Amino acid sequence: MRVFKKSNLYKVKTVRIIFLLFCIPPLLVSCNWFGPQPSFEDDYITYTIPLGSHETEQQSTSVFKGKSLRFQALFDSSSVYAASSPENQFDINKLMGFSDCSSLHHQNSARFGWNWYDGALHIFAYTYVNGDRIVQELGTAEISKPLVYEIHIQENQYRFVFNGQETIMKRHCTGGAGLAYNLYPYFGGDETAPHEIKIKIRFLE
Repeated sequence: MRVFKKSNLYKVKTVRIIFLLFCIPPLLVSCNWFGPQPSFEDDYITYTIPLGSHETEQQSTSVFKGKSLRFQALFDSSSVYAASSPENQFDINKLMGFSDCSSLHHQNSARFGWNWYDGALHIFAYTYVNGDRIVQELGTAEISKPLVYEIHIQENQYRFVFNGQETIMKRHCTGGAGLAYNLYPYFGGDETAPHEIKIKIRFLE
């Protein structure tokens, strides 16, 4: 039996109709997307860092609310790179996170970092605590395998969760994050991206 695939246009229309049905006001159900809005065909956001850049093409400023950040990330083969200077291979690139304590992120913040060396993609907890940078390696991520990343604010500490393992990091203030903003993928370190790098992110509630 031959199976014919429906057209992309038909699938998009169908998903939109289902989305609208579940968002009928009488149901009193919140159907807002969390984070940047994805396409209806792929609920990952693809962040692209162009050749010679630090920041992504999708760089924006958005408010961080709440006490936790949860997302899935998927790295592809573009995350494999060689730095121009060998010592820069160990510089930590940034994944996702947030500023904290109503301050700039180089004063107080929490985010995941990553780099490529010794044939593996290494993941880090990367924080600034009252201006001091504190880094802890958490493990490695497999290329093309989506993993869940979590950062939770717990009074005077952060709880990082990567690949099911928890790591506690120091925090400068207590309570909520205050006036805070989201931090997006960034390459570097000292060097800019040696080629185009793409990272796919799916935000979780």
